[in-house]
Amino acid sequence: MREFVSLKVLDRFRALFERLGVDYPLMRKILQIKLTMDGRRMPTIFNQSAKKNRQETNDQNNFVKSLGLYALLGLTMVPFVVMGDNYMFQMSFVFGLLMFLVMTSLISDFSTVLLDIRDRNIIASKPVNRRTIGMAKTLHILLYLFFLTVALCAAPMIAAIVKHGVLFFLLFVVEIVLTDVLIVAVTAFLYMLILKFFDGEKLKDMINNVQIALSIAITVGYQFVGRSFDLMQLHIAFEPKWWQVFLPPLWFGAPFEWLLRGQAAPHFIVFTLLAFVTPIVSILIYTNLMPFFERSLQKLANDGAKKGREHSRWLDVVSRFVCSGREERTFFRFGSLMMGNEREFKLKVYPSLGFSIVFPFIFFFNVLRTQPFSEIAASKWYLNIYFCALLIPTVVMMLRYSGKHKGAWLYKTMPLSSPAPIFRGTIKAFLVRLFMPVYLIESAIFIALFGARIVPDLIVVALSVLLYTVICFRAFRKALPFSESFEAVKQNDGLIFLPLLLLLALFAGVHLASTFVTGGVYAYMALLVVLNAVVWRKGFSISWDNVRDKG
Repeated sequence: MREFVSLKVLDRFRALFERLGVDYPLMRKILQIKLTMDGRRMPTIFNQSAKKNRQETNDQNNFVKSLGLYALLGLTMVPFVVMGDNYMFQMSFVFGLLMFLVMTSLISDFSTVLLDIRDRNIIASKPVNRRTIGMAKTLHILLYLFFLTVALCAAPMIAAIVKHGVLFFLLFVVEIVLTDVLIVAVTAFLYMLILKFFDGEKLKDMINNVQIALSIAITVGYQFVGRSFDLMQLHIAFEPKWWQVFLPPLWFGAPFEWLLRGQAAPHFIVFTLLAFVTPIVSILIYTNLMPFFERSLQKLANDGAKKGREHSRWLDVVSRFVCSGREERTFFRFGSLMMGNEREFKLKVYPSLGFSIVFPFIFFFNVLRTQPFSEIAASKWYLNIYFCALLIPTVVMMLRYSGKHKGAWLYKTMPLSSPAPIFRGTIKAFLVRLFMPVYLIESAIFIALFGARIVPDLIVVALSVLLYTVICFRAFRKALPFSESFEAVKQNDGLIFLPLLLLLALFAGVHLASTFVTGGVYAYMALLVVLNAVVWRKGFSISWDNVRDKG
């Protein structure tokens, strides 16, 4: 089994652990196994990456690789550390970003440690004392937080000591430690609260949603790296308000003003006391509540009542409106439920929804920095809404994958002459459940920005997307929906994405050209209606022979 440098460091404190009643050799072995498993687990930050094969994945330490990406994210904090001498603003922002990244990472990738019931069920049933198990779990959490925090804060700490000196650096380090302590306590309290009133399924759903949010935040965060430097020219004055006592990042920004700059205003003193006292009190409370927490974790052993047929009435109404036959309605409903309930599918696909919401506005705000709003509102920048269709190739490709793919044998039992209703119903379910909410939200915002004049253009975009979806379906390898494992994702599928993205750009280009011709938008709209009628009828004509081996 692999040896770890962190364990060699712990060996120097063996006598201390043994004086505390810990069976050190056994604790070390438990930690070694846990750290080995950490290296094999695929972090959320990599969830969009294609896997090569399981053996290669197991041979790599994915946790160490993820630290490199977290170190790059830490660069976003450097401009705020060095931007000037407004410590309250600078360090409040730094600690706000740090707390967000550490807490979301802790929830998304390390919940298996905080919520681990295997120690209780497997190790505790052996002749291992609870103090040894508890110390192994505590050290595991601390080691994870240490490596994650060092990766995130390495660049800001170097910038701090170079720009502001040793005292600033030492205070920064102390507050980083206090921040980690507070995050562990708050995360544990959040889990306790959920487990108090809900079952384990609710907690698992929450963790899945945080994983999705982290994936979106990681991608969107890169967009703000360059923009961070624009703040260096701003002069920001802090105005204290009573409600700011509920904002922990401000607590950790205040000590820099009071202790280093001598700003002894009452609000700075109160925030400083909160920064130093709250983490210590929180971890003491957490320690006292640990027995209750361990008992609550037993709920995770039970999946709880299975989710019923969510939104069944709504799905029935919509399926009758958008589907042409009973078989198609059946698979529309099936696809909708799979997309809404399967956690692994949501983790792989839902971040694309976030990207589709954000990207049109990122480009819009880029233009807003160089042109007045009135000029933009009269322009054709509303065609940025085509960026919301970037998710379509990804989702259409991922519809064939599932964490429960072994149930695909059911396809073989169905007396269907053609798989067309299966594909058509599932694709329509995707458009209704995932794409249309995104598109309608963005359309409402764009109408507010550009006026009702763009309504015909929005209809053209919707028709273009319908046609584009079928083309994407025809471009990818055919396999029955949810019939393959996510581990079977092929890297060569990615080669199809570039032509499809260029095709989307072509749709936008033709749309733009039609706006320069009187009545051109309406003529293009009529053409798209005809093409959609033909393509949606003929585009799913596939024989069972093309997909039978996947069913």
